[in-house]
Amino acid sequence: MRAKGNGVLECWSSGIASHHSITPTLLRSFRLLLLLAVFLLPAALYAQTNPNPAPVPINLNLGLDAIGKPPDVDVAIKVLFAITLLTLAPSIILLMTCFLRIALVLSFVRTALSLQAAPANQVIIGLSLFLTFFIMAPTWERIDAEALTPYRAKQISSDEALTRASAPIRNFMLKQARPKDVELFVGMAKLGPTPVDKLPLKVVIPGFIISELRTAFQMGFLLFVPFILIDLVVATVLMSMGMMMMPPVTISLPLKILLFVLVDGWNLVVKSIVLSFAG
Repeated sequence: MRAKGNGVLECWSSGIASHHSITPTLLRSFRLLLLLAVFLLPAALYAQTNPNPAPVPINLNLGLDAIGKPPDVDVAIKVLFAITLLTLAPSIILLMTCFLRIALVLSFVRTALSLQAAPANQVIIGLSLFLTFFIMAPTWERIDAEALTPYRAKQISSDEALTRASAPIRNFMLKQARPKDVELFVGMAKLGPTPVDKLPLKVVIPGFIISELRTAFQMGFLLFVPFILIDLVVATVLMSMGMMMMPPVTISLPLKILLFVLVDGWNLVVKSIVLSFAG
């Protein structure tokens, strides 16, 4: 049947080509369309005579099903809270750990060296993250031992696990924050005399953030001092030689990099950052 059908098609197409002078490309296209029509016509007829059943609707219930059942708003709130927490996770890592101080100090180092893109932002962020993991390891080990492990063993509830997990983070932030900064937000929140271990996170977190900013700017100023001296010396020498048209950065930049390498600058900077959290 296939051979017979192909022969009929070839005869028909050859006859059309001989009478109307159809090009070979158009003839191949016509054959292809004719074959598609032959194969697709039975499927179309079957679809019309045997319609498919209606698709089953998909219901997504987040605790607000109103079909004969009382709405469970608590489930919807928990889902919304989980989605919000995932969205704010990067900000939590940035602002409630030592990441903020490390990233700012490393950025000050790059600016003091008068370098625009070396090291790149990805390198600074990556180094800051690994240093954060190193410094925060004892705190996270306490969280895992006191909150996560009992919660995975179903010994405590989720609320109690969250309360236990917030205690090590609170202690770390209070240890690094200045009392003056924390007292500022305690007074603005009108909490009155409150024990340190009872301070809410809404007071501890902003106090910790502004304390970290202050400490990072202090370390950045100390990093700028030797490099500013190099700029002053180079500018003075160039002016004394009458080379006022030459930018001082052309000479000072290699000298800054040489000085930074000779004193093992990255080792000193990272050591200073890590030791600043030990006090």
